[in-house]
Amino acid sequence: MFGKTNEPSTTAGPAHTLISRSTEIVGDIHFSGELIIEGRVKGNIYAEDDSKALIRVAEKGAVEGEICVPSAIINGLVQGDVRSTSHIELAAKATVVGNVYYNLIEMVMGSEVNGNLMHISGNASETKRLGNDKNKLTYDNASLENN
Repeated sequence: MFGKTNEPSTTAGPAHTLISRSTEIVGDIHFSGELIIEGRVKGNIYAEDDSKALIRVAEKGAVEGEICVPSAIINGLVQGDVRSTSHIELAAKATVVGNVYYNLIEMVMGSEVNGNLMHISGNASETKRLGNDKNKLTYDNASLENN
C-alpha cells in the first residue's frame, strides 16, 4: 500500500548461498557475496577479483576444480588450484591438492597443501614461488623455508 511493493530490493546486501551436505553440483559456479560449501562441487568456482566475494569450504565440503576468488576460507578438501587475490585462510582440516596462489595467507596448524605456494602481489604478473621443489608442503610447528 502507498507505493510499497513486495518485490525484493536490488540494493540489499551481498547474497549468501549454501550448498548443503546432501547436495552435489556438477558444473561451473560464478557468484558474488558469500558461497558456503558443505556438500560437493565438481566444477570451477569464480568470483570477480574486484568484488567482496568470499567462499567458505566447510570441514565436510569438497571441491573438484579450480577456485578463483578474492577471499577464501578453506577447512575441507579442494582438488584443484586455488587463486585468492585478497586473502586466504587454510583452517586446521584444510587439504588442497593443487597450487595455492595468494596475496595474503593464513595457515593453521594441521592444514595441508599438496602443491606449491605462489605469492601474487597487487600486480598479478609478478609471481614469486614459496616453498621447495617437493610436491607436498604440510604446515606443522616447523616454519616454511623460502627458496
